Amino acid sequence: QVQLVESGGGLVQPGGSLRLSCVASGHIFSIYVMGWYRQAPGKQRELVASITSGGSTNYADSVKGRFTISRDNAKNTVNLQMNSLKPEDTAVYYCKAEGVRSGSGYGTYWGQGTQVTVSS
Repeated sequence: QVQLVESGGGLVQPGGSLRLSCVASGHIFSIYVMGWYRQAPGKQRELVASITSGGSTNYADSVKGRFTISRDNAKNTVNLQMNSLKPEDTAVYYCKAEGVRSGSGYGTYWGQGTQVTVSS
């Protein structure tokens, strides 16, 4: 059974920084894409950033230049460094792993989410 666990959310003032981490556990052979999504109240879940096993990255326009995604393939972890945070970044942030090859087969998995609140 593959599980994703996020950590690092919290309350931060505008202009501040947070670092989110996600670790995938289980009998995992490989993960193709790992990414971060967010969902604010009353809004649809949206992609924040993603990274392939080869290191190719993709960012939402709203976070380019402020957020940086990274991963450790050997440890099945993905991190999101968030700088210059704005109130509009407030949301529940979810980790997603796609193209997961594991003892359970092949699939896509989500974490339970971590709250990020940007407020003075």
